[in-house]
Amino acid sequence: MTVAAPSWLPRRRWRTWLVIGLIVLLGGGAIAALHKAPANQYLSPGSLGADGTHALGDILAGLGRQVSTKTDARAAIRAVTAGSTLVITSPEYLSGAELSALARVPANVLIVQPDVAALRAMAVPVSLTGKAEPVTVTSPACSLAAATLAGTADMGGRNLFVTVPATTTQECYTSTSGPTLVQLPQHGRTVTLLATGAPLTNARLASVGDAALAINLLPSRRIVWLVPAPVAVAAAPAGRRTFTSLLPLAVYLVVIQLAIAAALAAAWRARRLGPLVAEPLPVVVRAAETTEGHGRLYQSRHARAQAADALRSALLSRLVPAVGLPRGAGQEAVVTALAQRTRSGSPDLARLLYGPAPTSDEALLTVARDLDKLEKEVGAT
Repeated sequence: MTVAAPSWLPRRRWRTWLVIGLIVLLGGGAIAALHKAPANQYLSPGSLGADGTHALGDILAGLGRQVSTKTDARAAIRAVTAGSTLVITSPEYLSGAELSALARVPANVLIVQPDVAALRAMAVPVSLTGKAEPVTVTSPACSLAAATLAGTADMGGRNLFVTVPATTTQECYTSTSGPTLVQLPQHGRTVTLLATGAPLTNARLASVGDAALAINLLPSRRIVWLVPAPVAVAAAPAGRRTFTSLLPLAVYLVVIQLAIAAALAAAWRARRLGPLVAEPLPVVVRAAETTEGHGRLYQSRHARAQAADALRSALLSRLVPAVGLPRGAGQEAVVTALAQRTRSGSPDLARLLYGPAPTSDEALLTVARDLDKLEKEVGAT
């Protein structure tokens, strides 16, 4: 007889797994949000920090110039037009393909703190030389109108070296080993290279001629200001990338959390070690009913072989110790010992205890009766 489980058990299990799933999803979402790539605040018109350019953006807006801030290279390319100026900050966060695409825009270009990849992509005859110089007040020492009108400014950084000098190239604010501001024409537009972003920042804009220099270098009515996000730096290395190298850190953290949750769930559902705990049964089933239920189950499946094996195994577990044999004794020893205690011969006992499975219900009933008779006979001796 089978006892149905209470109807609330499947519902409780379903709710438990639902709660675990929701906890994992919420935890993964929280981790992904917390580890979202932070916005680049350096030289950003939206930043009020010391290294932001919010003050410069306000001054340019007051002069009637429209400053549009972009954090994606593709958006910046779509925004620029002929006659506008594209300001590129943190070029080290841009990939080679993005730099090449930015180099083809029809607008004027101002690159702050260019690196080797940016200079190569712009195809200008300028390279980097020496080490980064500290920012100091420097005289323009050139004929560029934007610099001469501004006068001294806070300049420094990695010095620029013009590899192909030309009369149209302006080299200003020369430091120990080279200029820190270079401006040259290229394909009908003007390309300006600024070795440091110091004169543009909120902290130094009011110092010496920094504000005048920044305003004079951005004379266009429309200015597109590109502030790439730091996450873009992952695309810079060349060569084939593996799938795992393209996954952000948050993915790994979520996977680790899922693994921990799975391990905890497995530990929760695993078999407990320790003494058995007695629990009250919802229904008391009599042994006779259980035996009858097993018999009906065997009968419904025509499992005569399994039923005979169960009867024989149960009888042997009781008779073997009764005749003085250890449990697990061999067939020959069991048959010999029983033959000495009964009137049956060894062949008949071997066939009864270890013989083939019955092929009909009548044969199974005969085996059960003979086994019962044998047990009574052994018990009577």
